[in-house]
Amino acid sequence: MADLKYYDVILRPVITEKSMGLMGEKKYTFYVHPDATKTQVKDAVERLFAGTKVASVNTMNCGGKLRRRGMTQGRTAKTKKAIVSLTADSADIEIFEGL
Repeated sequence: MADLKYYDVILRPVITEKSMGLMGEKKYTFYVHPDATKTQVKDAVERLFAGTKVASVNTMNCGGKLRRRGMTQGRTAKTKKAIVSLTADSADIEIFEGL
């Protein structure tokens, strides 16, 4: 397990139609470090975004896609996504406000 600080865990938010629809249910989606655990993701969200309280974290490992260029083939990088559910009395995450 890597020694990750809380500011290294969350890489960037996921901006898709499905993730925008989940925001109404206080669920936010982020790309996270591949070695991050659920407890590290929970701690990172609560520390980076003031006033948030995390109810649960669901993570998924997404394998790289197969890509070809002529006869040469390879894979894109693997990613890990986390869907963070906030409690009902929690504050919203500000980076999603204007979207």
